[in-house]
Amino acid sequence: MSFLRTLAGRWPYFVIAGGVLALDQATKVMAHTHLRGASVVEVIPGFFNLAYSRNRGGLFGYFSTLTDPWRTILLTLLPLVAVGLITMFIVRSEQTHRATRIGLGLILGGAVGNLIDRVFRGEVIDFLDVYASSQGLADWLIKTFGTAHWPTFNIADSAIVVGAVLLILDLFRPEPQTETTSPESASPVPGDRSAG
Repeated sequence: MSFLRTLAGRWPYFVIAGGVLALDQATKVMAHTHLRGASVVEVIPGFFNLAYSRNRGGLFGYFSTLTDPWRTILLTLLPLVAVGLITMFIVRSEQTHRATRIGLGLILGGAVGNLIDRVFRGEVIDFLDVYASSQGLADWLIKTFGTAHWPTFNIADSAIVVGAVLLILDLFRPEPQTETTSPESASPVPGDRSAG
């Protein structure tokens, strides 16, 4: 099977990546245009807001305290290598399930979306703000994770997390059972006189 034919068979996963990238960049432009300098916009009281922020770190703000050049290496060069490896895996792997490829497509689109921000803006635009306000849940989250407020994130981050969950679920997928027919249970072929 030629490379181009293989690539043609994988186009849906690159469409998924392209859709994530387009949605991510469009929502970041909207957030930058309408939310920058504005106060928090309450969408679902006690749970979800729109709040503009710029993140110099990685996913959900991790590694934001690193100094250059380490932050640049970690958050620009490594994601660039990851994008190349994911693309190669989607194209060349023959044994992966559809859920794995969909997950990789989501991760690819999200990784490219955040990489574009880092290269052209030096920071990633975040604007999705999720938190817990009910006392019992908030207390449990603070006790367990130290906060009841999830770090502000974006569409790219969401796609990466959903893609990673699909990959993890696929690891636990049971292998399909292949049915084998024993010689005793095989029915004779019509016209075959060797059975009698």
